[in-house]
Amino acid sequence: MNETNFEIIKHRNEYGDEFWYARELQKMLGYKEWRLFSAIIEKAKLTCSQSNNKINGHFEAYSKIVKAGVTTKPILDYRLSRYACHLIVQKANPKSEAVALGKKYFFVQTKNEVQKYRNLRKSHLKSE
Repeated sequence: MNETNFEIIKHRNEYGDEFWYARELQKMLGYKEWRLFSAIIEKAKLTCSQSNNKINGHFEAYSKIVKAGVTTKPILDYRLSRYACHLIVQKANPKSEAVALGKKYFFVQTKNEVQKYRNLRKSHLKSE
């Protein structure tokens, strides 16, 4: 496993905004049980709200239908922003190699986005 695995599970919505599905991230980070991973999500959501961010803007809950034997059932999943993923890996098992890679990936990606924003802002200010 390497950092590109997080790129592989990245999705984009109709507006081009990136997001990750929580259940895919769960597997990537080595969590076998949703109940354990959802506890990490709840901790990350708390941190998100404590930093005055809107939870629904970063942790978009939705229900999806999955096969369950011969029938189907709805299950909870989330569309996660990069910030939500960053919070999740900060709250996840620090001994996990996959979590360490996730921390590095989301840190570097966030740093790159901040730099792009700064460069865009500089070029905008120069053109005024």
